[in-house]
Amino acid sequence: MGQDTRFSRAQRDLLDLMDTTVWMPRTADDPPVGAASGSEGGPSSATAERPPARDLAAGRRRQDDSRASNSTPPVAAAPPELEALRTRVAACTACALHSGRRQTVFGVGNPRADWMFVGEGPGEEEDRRGEPFVGRAGKLLDAMLRAMNLDRNTVYIANIVKCRPPNNRNPGLDEAAACIPYLKRQIELIAPRLIVALGAVAAQRLLETDRPVGAMRGKLHYAAHLEPPVLVTYHPAYLLRSPGQKGKAWEDLQLAMREMDALQEAGGA
Repeated sequence: MGQDTRFSRAQRDLLDLMDTTVWMPRTADDPPVGAASGSEGGPSSATAERPPARDLAAGRRRQDDSRASNSTPPVAAAPPELEALRTRVAACTACALHSGRRQTVFGVGNPRADWMFVGEGPGEEEDRRGEPFVGRAGKLLDAMLRAMNLDRNTVYIANIVKCRPPNNRNPGLDEAAACIPYLKRQIELIAPRLIVALGAVAAQRLLETDRPVGAMRGKLHYAAHLEPPVLVTYHPAYLLRSPGQKGKAWEDLQLAMREMDALQEAGGA
């Protein structure tokens, strides 16, 4: 089979990085094939029964056209309310995490973004630089964004907690409870159309549940306390430790793109 022209160079780079099989719809010229053997990167049986996904690039043509004059548009200026919130977060002492931080990690990206990605909390490098997802996991997230024709200038990235937990442990329930009002206010001010929860901590705290990621993948979640829907996938750091799950993460990203198309069509571009 020749190169899949549906995908951009960045998308093909991510597919290679994630060691993911691309399943193409058959054409009249393709010879008959038997039942394909399963693989971790291939679609699940439920996915295989669905009609082929439409061309991803065409499905996001409206979004691409809006920034066709500049592939990496400058980040929009943050509204005063968001900057005021950043200042409040920088002075926060609501939980014990403040005592060990170098600085708070508020968030980064377009303050008017349709997409918002939420992780669990800063690591050592994030604590040093004051920006979320800048280590190895951040490089994988950047590749995932490029595969979606997105980047840090077109999305907004934040965490459940704004201060680094000691030894990069998961934030405790009390720590998350103290910090999540800041995140909810960020969501209100940015008003994204879709939130992608990266990992169990982000998904469980956003959706107020204890269900594992595997049980939450594959659909949108709506919560009474959140305006935008939430789509759950694996944290990039988990994917680095468990590369066998990367194919599932790519399925999640494709679902997210289809859902965003539908949300944009329903609400206007």
